Amino acid sequence: MDFAGTISRHLEAMLQGGVEKLPDLAIALVIVIVTWSVARLAVRIVRRATGKAQIRENLRQLSETVARIAVWALGLLVAATIVVPGLTPASLFAGLGIGAVAIGFAFKDIFENFLAGVLIMLRDKMEIGDVIEVSGILGKVERITLRETHIRQLSGELTILPNSTIFTNAVKIYTDEPVRRNEIVIGVSYDADLVEAEAVIRKAVEGLAGVAGEPGVDVYAQEFNSSSIDFLVRWWTDTGENDFLGLKSEVMFAIKRALDEAEIEIPYPHVTHTFKDAVPVGAPAKG
Repeated sequence: MDFAGTISRHLEAMLQGGVEKLPDLAIALVIVIVTWSVARLAVRIVRRATGKAQIRENLRQLSETVARIAVWALGLLVAATIVVPGLTPASLFAGLGIGAVAIGFAFKDIFENFLAGVLIMLRDKMEIGDVIEVSGILGKVERITLRETHIRQLSGELTILPNSTIFTNAVKIYTDEPVRRNEIVIGVSYDADLVEAEAVIRKAVEGLAGVAGEPGVDVYAQEFNSSSIDFLVRWWTDTGENDFLGLKSEVMFAIKRALDEAEIEIPYPHVTHTFKDAVPVGAPAKG
């Protein structure tokens, strides 16, 4: 048996078939290049249309992504049909068969994150720019894609979370409402006039520019502590215009200054010392 001749004939047939397919491959390549240009144009059109509609940024990104995927899917299908004339969408899906199930299991996480990304973009909560906390990560949402969400932590680090993590876990959105409440506990001496202390604290907090007028400042006598009577102080602030933690610092400064001016003491906590094996006065030392 002439093995060399058989191999040579097969190689020649393959080479001849490849040469015959070169025009089809060239046309398919042109279609891919045209598809790339059309996809960019479609994204620009969608971006212009959604810009006029003034929709949320995450929905704008979803619309652009869907347009890009649709154009590429159609373009690649046309290119594949030119290279393989007998290929149709029906035969393509039929040919996948069991392989599609295997691919589904292999890329389960990718598909899960993809679907979670679509659902996150469709819902009206957690937009780009929101400050959120999820799975111990606290920061500002910078970008939402179909697979992952970029969160810039308040300490500066960028954390990339899979969309499935955000979709399946509780998410705390700090900027869902522009006005947020903050609170501190302040203790005054048992000798202080509680009515006067409450009025002094309230006036000090209400006098700060960053404290919202509505719903107002709350001052409650909360607890009889070991060395003080504690007041719970609550106030509201617009986080879009004020530094949340910075205003808390201003509130503490203002309360301390006002109580000092009113000569109302903020007592130190009592410290109880326990002495073991104490020797009575006059008793002989052991040993």
